[in-house]
Amino acid sequence: MARAKRKKGTVGIVGLGIMGGSFARNLAAAGWHVVGFDLDAGRRRSLARVGVEIAKDAVDVAAKCAMVITSLPSPQALEATVNALVAAKLKKRIIIECSTFTLDDKQRAERALRKAGHTLLDCPVSGTGAQAAVKDLVIYASGDSAAIKKTKRMFADFSRAMHDLGEFGNGSKMKYVANLLVAINNVASAEAMVLGMKAGLDPQMIFEMVTGGAGNSRVFELRAQMMVKNRYDEATMKIKIWQKDMAVIGAYAQELGVPTPTFSATLPVYAAAMSTGHAMDDTAAVCAVLEKQAGVRRKKR
Repeated sequence: MARAKRKKGTVGIVGLGIMGGSFARNLAAAGWHVVGFDLDAGRRRSLARVGVEIAKDAVDVAAKCAMVITSLPSPQALEATVNALVAAKLKKRIIIECSTFTLDDKQRAERALRKAGHTLLDCPVSGTGAQAAVKDLVIYASGDSAAIKKTKRMFADFSRAMHDLGEFGNGSKMKYVANLLVAINNVASAEAMVLGMKAGLDPQMIFEMVTGGAGNSRVFELRAQMMVKNRYDEATMKIKIWQKDMAVIGAYAQELGVPTPTFSATLPVYAAAMSTGHAMDDTAAVCAVLEKQAGVRRKKR
């Protein structure tokens, strides 16, 4: 069994949350020897049960793996990880940064790691946690092309597509574009569901009719299912984390002088979800916010 797990090689993952945990599970199932670390003991135990070797910290992961994925919750976590790797003075490593942070955060990390002899790739991921679980992700890779080529086989085992977008930072720029649409489509999906429910239509019927028509979107397909059930606790993207992504997109658009009227209109809806107890729920919970504002009363099933 140990030999089978190692036949494709070894890869490290720092951050075993919704996304990183799915990367680890899928890579281990595909035959990779995965070495992972997370500050959360429950996540460590969960991943150990599916064959992931749990390291004692991020440096231990990098000491054992020439290729390391980072999937982290905050810029502070990235900075702490980078500082630890730099101080460890390890042999050259390829670090694959998959989180959504500002360009400044990523470029600062890239400079520090390059100075220490490592290669950082900017590789944010397009897709939700639910998509990550079934390998339905797109990787926006950017940075050193030779290093990106070395990651192709690995990415193929937890995503459906990986694209080399050129110079470092282009991956993040593309992620901002994609997430701007996700933010809008998520609230638009909730608006449509609430309009239908207020009109007396059955939520399941609304879902089926929209997914079969011109108004459908990938976001509607994924999030409206939660809206139908009125259950948001099994989060594929927590609103608290999403607020960080929203701030990054808004600041970047402002820096470029690009108006984002539709994106900006979603901000108070997500803020209302945060302030009404949905911070740890899936972003689909914006439907609950709009339902309350519309005075929708669901029929008991």
